[in-house]
Parts: sequence; structure tokens; C-alpha cells
Amino acid sequence: MDNTLIAWNNPDGTPEMKKWLHDLRDAGIRIIVVSNNTKKRVKRAVEKFDIDYVYWAMKPFTWGIDRALKLFHFEKKEVVMVGDQLMTDIRAAHRAGIRSILVKPLVEHDSIKTQINRARERCVLQKITEKYGPIQYKKGI
Repeated sequence: MDNTLIAWNNPDGTPEMKKWLHDLRDAGIRIIVVSNNTKKRVKRAVEKFDIDYVYWAMKPFTWGIDRALKLFHFEKKEVVMVGDQLMTDIRAAHRAGIRSILVKPLVEHDSIKTQINRARERCVLQKITEKYGPIQYKKGI
């Protein structure tokens, strides 16, 4: 959620994000937020956009993803995890057996908790880059 859907320090979202949500709904794509944040934080961020959520997901473990699959009646093959953190979002998706998309964070400055993960992430991304070449982010689909 933080730095993927909304900036961690701006829970109100942007006009672009609101348009993107509208476009997804028009296309029949359902969004479920699976977040490591508390219920209070997640609810505050998503309720005004009418988005369902699972809080306290404990990523990189699969508990939150498993809860979302069961609660919202999805098959793994129907789901894609979109996240900005390799060590939590993408790793949890891989462990859960669902596809994932790594996106750039919305803002460059992270909360203190996330800064620790980013340090580990840089080491892993360096190894991935050495083995497979640089990750190329694309704008749009």
C-alpha cells in the first residue's frame, strides 16, 4: 500500500491514482490491498476509495495473501501482487505461488522501518543485476 498505491507520507492519494483506480474498476479488475500495516492505518488509507483490504499481512510470509485469497474467493492464477519492495511484497508473492510486479516506490524517502529492508534489497538487486542484467522499469502496461 505505502509507496505502491499511495505515498507513505500522503494517505490522501493523487489525482493520477484516483484515475487509475477508476480505470481498473471500469476494466473489471478488483483491487485488494494486502498490507503489513495496522488495521487503523490501512482502513484510513483505503476506505475513501472503497478498496477491500487485509491488514497485518506479515509479508514476506504468505499469511496475508492466503487470507485474501480465501476471504475474497480468488484462485492463485487470478491474482497479481503489485509491490515496491522486493524483500516483502515480491518475496511473499513468490512464496505464495502468485505472480508479481515490482514497481518503483512513489516517493524516494521511506519510513524508518522500510529503510532497513531497502538496504537488504539493494544487495539482492545487485546480485540479480549481475546475473540477469539491470531491471528495466516500464511506464504503463
